[in-house]
Amino acid sequence: MNRMRQFLQAYHPIVHTLILGTVMARAASSMSLPFLAIYLAKHSDMSPGLIGIVIGMGALAGTFGGFIGGTLSDRFGRRVIMLAALFGWGFVFLGFGVVKLPVLFMLLNMLNGLCRSFYEPVSQALMADLTEPSKRRQVFSLRYMAINVGVAVGPLLGAFFATMNGALPFLLTGIIYLIYGITLYALLIKFGIKKIEGEKKSIVTFRSAVGVIRKDITFRLYIIGGIIGAIGYSQVMVTLSQYLQRDFANGVKMFAILMSANAIVVIAMQVPLGRWAEKYSPLTAIVVGNFMFALGDIGFAYSHTLAWLIVSMGIFTFGEILNYPAANMLIDKLAPENMRGTYYGAQTLTNIGHFMGPWIGGFLLVSYGGSTLFLVIAILSMLGSIFYWRGTKRRNTAKISSKMQIF
Repeated sequence: MNRMRQFLQAYHPIVHTLILGTVMARAASSMSLPFLAIYLAKHSDMSPGLIGIVIGMGALAGTFGGFIGGTLSDRFGRRVIMLAALFGWGFVFLGFGVVKLPVLFMLLNMLNGLCRSFYEPVSQALMADLTEPSKRRQVFSLRYMAINVGVAVGPLLGAFFATMNGALPFLLTGIIYLIYGITLYALLIKFGIKKIEGEKKSIVTFRSAVGVIRKDITFRLYIIGGIIGAIGYSQVMVTLSQYLQRDFANGVKMFAILMSANAIVVIAMQVPLGRWAEKYSPLTAIVVGNFMFALGDIGFAYSHTLAWLIVSMGIFTFGEILNYPAANMLIDKLAPENMRGTYYGAQTLTNIGHFMGPWIGGFLLVSYGGSTLFLVIAILSMLGSIFYWRGTKRRNTAKISSKMQIF
């Protein structure tokens, strides 16, 4: 009891609300969004390729929304943008449950991507603003844990509610987001938090991001490697559901179990794999991570039972744990101190892979089948390591040259 009291007193009530809201929001979104491809396949005449484009548009909108959101938050205030995103999310998911036209699904998913790109950076800034610097690392660790707890629970709930009504998970998700938005709005007023400024950072525009990529060849290679990685990762998040629904009995339930397995492995293995990765360079972690991605994809190609699919998902998740933190470390080491915001802003362009991936996966699935799809993606994942290796080699060569010039 004392530990619970100490935990509650350690952080601002708004921070606790955001952490609890993260569990609810991620559980809600993972209860519905991972099943969007299956829902569209069952309740529309869209081909897998068109479904891939519809889903991918969310990632594309989110990519450019990150640049737009920074500008809007400076003009209207971060609190307004964060709450507008939450309420917008609620109506987006309610819309998913009632609309029928493909163009409306595409527009709603674009709004979904925009809401995510507006809400997440601002909510993290608020958590940092309301937490002592010495406790911020723990807060963000709690947030990451909350994300994975939500993702572990959500897919199983989604599969259960989908058996009652295909639109029910989307409607419930919309209601949960609206309740979360109303609760957060009331607490922000209660605690007198009218305006969220956060750390002052330079505005990252799309033009400045493209300028960095054009001038910095090493960064350009990293971005290409990130796009390839996103293409591969999107197959598991989107195309795998269509593959299971098409080629397996109880494919929807199997996909829900695999999504939960993904989150459980992240929770269980994040710390030990992170400690292992700290002993080696970020490039080593990325190469090993991409190898794990490829092994997982090969497993998906040849697995015919749920048990082997779970094993494949576990291996794939090892790659996820190793790859993404290491990619961020490479960018952190590369970015000049006065341009760090611009580099991180430009890094969101890797989300182009999340736009391309579902379309590529849908095309391969229809044209050649699931086994060929995942084998091609396995090869592509390995090729992504080449761009990271070339970029790191170029950066190290430039370092050596600059040192020689000094002497």
